[in-house]
Amino acid sequence: MREKTARIVQEWTDACDAEISIAVLGGAWKPSILSLLREHEVLRFGELSRLLDEPTARVLTRQLRELEDDGLVIRTVYRQVPPKVEYRLSELGRGSLPLVDALTSWGGSYAEHQRSLLPGASAPFAR
Repeated sequence: MREKTARIVQEWTDACDAEISIAVLGGAWKPSILSLLREHEVLRFGELSRLLDEPTARVLTRQLRELEDDGLVIRTVYRQVPPKVEYRLSELGRGSLPLVDALTSWGGSYAEHQRSLLPGASAPFAR
């Protein structure tokens, strides 16, 4: 577990469980990484980068390390030349997928609602 995550888990009360979820899953690419690993089961760094529409290597590396440190992703290194590294979901990572799905659904509804408020749009979206 990352130091930041460990501190949050130890110090915050149960009333902050949603914030713990955000601390672990929040990040520019984390929900997308988790979704892609569900879809493809195992991916290499370059494959993830291409599927995510080329985030910077630094950002993708940091997001993957955080997911690995927090136990959501398993990183397997094959000692060969050139080096081969694969990523897959852990059980804990698979357990996060309903939350990722809910965030995806809510985000789509939110975006649709906001688009409906733009000038020239039809009546506001209601769900």
